[in-house]
Amino acid sequence: MIKLTWALVADRMDEWTGDDVAEGAAVLEAKVGAVVDASGMPEEAVRHWRTDFLSPVVESLRTEGAAALARGESWSRAAGPFLACASPLT
Repeated sequence: MIKLTWALVADRMDEWTGDDVAEGAAVLEAKVGAVVDASGMPEEAVRHWRTDFLSPVVESLRTEGAAALARGESWSRAAGPFLACASPLT
């Protein structure tokens, strides 16, 4: 089992627990993406946020995070006001 948590600084925090890193990455991307889309920011700012903050963290989870979790280690990554971390549950 994996516990994935994330925070948008000064806004909200959320978590997901499951067995599959790819599913966790998809949930992270969907939930944070929905918050960003509903934020009221101009379309250009939403694109910037997704490109510079969300995408790098999700991609890191899919690659470095998956490898770390497979070794039984924790993973974390921050980009701007966005932080995500994952740990194996025993």
